[in-house]
Amino acid sequence: QVQLVESGGGLVQAGGSLRLSCAASGRTFSNYALGWFRQPPGKEREFVAAISRSGGSTYYTDSAKGRFTISRDNAKNTVYLQMTSLRPEDTAVYYCAGEHAILAPATANEYDYWGQGTQVTVSS
Repeated sequence: QVQLVESGGGLVQAGGSLRLSCAASGRTFSNYALGWFRQPPGKEREFVAAISRSGGSTYYTDSAKGRFTISRDNAKNTVYLQMTSLRPEDTAVYYCAGEHAILAPATANEYDYWGQGTQVTVSS
């Protein structure tokens, strides 16, 4: 199993930035593709970004392209989500997810491992 723990959420004004981190433990981190998902208040969980296990391929939802950057440091067993130009509609609980795969899926049901989530609130 892989244990995932997110951190870095908080309250930020529109236009601001946050960097989320997700620390993994339990198995060989570099064998796992990783994704970030979010769940806005009253809505379904949605895909934000994902990164292949090598870090060579990244994927973003349209609303994240150009504003968010996913990266990973396999030496630190950590995946990051750098978020810039934040908008009130980015307000959500952000979850890190892991899957034992080469490429990174963009659908939540393809991930086996999940963190507990971290709250991001963007004020207008």
